[in-house]
Amino acid sequence: MPKKARAYWKGHLRLSLVSIGVEIYNAVESKGEISFRQIHKPTGKRVNYEKTVAGVGKIDSSDIVKGFEVDTDTYVILEPDEIDAVKIESKKTIDLVQFVDAKEIDYRYFERPYFVVPSDELAAEGYVVIRDALNKTGKVGLAQVTIGGREWLVAIAPLQEGLVMEMLRYAQELRDPADFFDEIPSAKPPKDMVDLAAQLIGQKASAFAADKYEDHYQTALKQLVQEKMKGAKIVASNDDARPKGANVVDLMEALKRSVGGSKVGEKPTAAQTPKLSDKPAATNATKSKQRAKKPA
Repeated sequence: MPKKARAYWKGHLRLSLVSIGVEIYNAVESKGEISFRQIHKPTGKRVNYEKTVAGVGKIDSSDIVKGFEVDTDTYVILEPDEIDAVKIESKKTIDLVQFVDAKEIDYRYFERPYFVVPSDELAAEGYVVIRDALNKTGKVGLAQVTIGGREWLVAIAPLQEGLVMEMLRYAQELRDPADFFDEIPSAKPPKDMVDLAAQLIGQKASAFAADKYEDHYQTALKQLVQEKMKGAKIVASNDDARPKGANVVDLMEALKRSVGGSKVGEKPTAAQTPKLSDKPAATNATKSKQRAKKPA
């Protein structure tokens, strides 16, 4: 464990009558990201912000309270002691009350991961028992824990040699997918196209390895800062690497070339061309007509 790591939360992990001391640590590292400040260009100094009210001007921080908007420019004012009165008292316990298959949890619910570690040697034995039991059953434990006066829904799951706690969103926080997917055509695409796409996915399938991917934007920003510190003048490129509208090709053709390993526009060899049924493939134009005929 890093020497400077500070526990985010300390308490107990409980499974029925088994209770062990644990500490929670943030599993996400964000300090490496580039962040910007607003600077006054003529002086090079940072821009400050003042609290102001329209028609009043500058105000004191002591006069600021929290309010919930119930209508346009109409608020219910809440005093700090009123908010504190409804905060849930922390029980300092993660009580595992339900177990589910990990695949049952929609990934939209996952919000932020934390490492769970035993607080001392005495807790270590019970800790590894719970870890190995979760591994054996393929389950994750669900619980509600109070942190900072707020009640969180969490999932406890095995991770390598330890346990990870994932904070979950509540169902009420998620938008209804139907509100966004209602205009997607309901007609099934041609089986040949789906088979080709599935074959292409199979060719590119492999085990997940996050360390193979890099945030190129953050890397470029860091390099840009270093170059600017050296006094280099940065000239923006006019090249646009994004696909142009005129480069649109037939979907079936693109799938054939992709599966066969050829570039779009090249004529595939007999060995590269997948065997298809006699059913004519639907083109982009045909699919557009189908969508146009869809009832409103």
